[in-house]
Amino acid sequence: MERRLFGTNGIRGVVNQDLTSEFVVKMGLAIGTFFNGGQLLIGCDGRTSSQLFKEAMISGLVSTGCSVHDVGCAPTPAIQFLTKHFELDGSVTITASHNPPEYNGIKVNSSDGIEIPREDEVKIEQNYFNETFRQVPWNLLGKVYERKHVLNIYLDAIKRHVDVGAIKKEHYRVVVDPGNGVGTITTPYLLRELGCEVITINSNLDGRFPSRLPEPALENLKDLASTVKAVKADMGVAHDGDADRSIFCDETGTLHWGDKSGAIIQRYILKTHPGATIVTPVSSSKLVEDIAERYGGKIVWTKVGSIIVSRKMLEVGSIFSYEENGGIFYAPHLPVRDGGISAALMLEIMAKTGKTLSQLVNELPKYYAVKAKIKCSNDLKPKVLDRLLEETSKYERLTLDGVKLFIDNGSILIRPSGTEPIFRVFSEAKTEAKAKSLSEFGMKLVRDLIKKSQ
Repeated sequence: MERRLFGTNGIRGVVNQDLTSEFVVKMGLAIGTFFNGGQLLIGCDGRTSSQLFKEAMISGLVSTGCSVHDVGCAPTPAIQFLTKHFELDGSVTITASHNPPEYNGIKVNSSDGIEIPREDEVKIEQNYFNETFRQVPWNLLGKVYERKHVLNIYLDAIKRHVDVGAIKKEHYRVVVDPGNGVGTITTPYLLRELGCEVITINSNLDGRFPSRLPEPALENLKDLASTVKAVKADMGVAHDGDADRSIFCDETGTLHWGDKSGAIIQRYILKTHPGATIVTPVSSSKLVEDIAERYGGKIVWTKVGSIIVSRKMLEVGSIFSYEENGGIFYAPHLPVRDGGISAALMLEIMAKTGKTLSQLVNELPKYYAVKAKIKCSNDLKPKVLDRLLEETSKYERLTLDGVKLFIDNGSILIRPSGTEPIFRVFSEAKTEAKAKSLSEFGMKLVRDLIKKSQ
């Protein structure tokens, strides 16, 4: 069996169980050996263990002769942008993104700011398992540079991609919920610079995530919805722990999954770039197809995973992509998920169309979605997936990533998570009742297969 460390979004694990300081130092040696004495950026999210692991990673990197440019605490997309901006050889981000507070993780980016492809992950894994480390003599150790006050470079870059004047004229009132994550040090400031009146909740940086879980699932965002209504805001936006995703709330206090916000931006882009290629994972709604058909776009489907999406965008020359979880990729800025630019783009669309967010949502084709998950240990996932492929062979389906079944004009995507010990079950249909029915069918199927596989 292939020995793997990287999942769909880097390395993840529970602090001091799966991820220890010793492991991170060794990973630093493996990563530094891969970059062969290069110049690397490093940054981290606000988790309680992130500073510990950042210093451990720096130790390993410096030992291999790599020099490190430390930007401290910063959103993942800011670290990615700054890697390319400073023309460095790559970067490392210490983050577990949307995972619960007991987790942390490691992401590795290439010089273009995008996470490294699978073939490079394999080389790092081989360095780790074979312990083939490049360790230099004392007089060739890498240096550590502190890069302070660099987040304004990232924010200024976002502003260059939107019509700042049009947004400022509207004087929007926006509620921002960073969920105690690193979005608290960027998004409120960005929106104020765009002329918005910004009201923040859960905006003190706290790695324990005391206010809500770091995943911006709708059930975790009730405070955002109620605040938007209470203060009569024009929009609300919530981030995950590392601020590379955005979930939006309209002025009525209604929360919307990323399929709807992504479709709004997709439509806006296709109106000005007819025929453009839109890349999106199989977890996305049929909305992406409907919008592409109506406005002349081409769809390229991928497996789930932001690395896969970003690399496919480069391959096919795509200008835009989105995920149902709130990830927006805008290539003119950088083809990676970025919670900051998604918020700025949404404000520009509202300003340019003169429409409220609820009006923009209501113009979209109507679909209902149910997103569920069920615990499954990582060692059982392959067995369950094999049984799932056997059990569903009679259905019309897509097997690009897990299994996506097409039943009664609806769909169910069942796939093992690449970052958590769970199976995800995404159901979609034209009616809410049908979506719930499909979800129940999918959940029962997975539960039964887990029992059979134990």
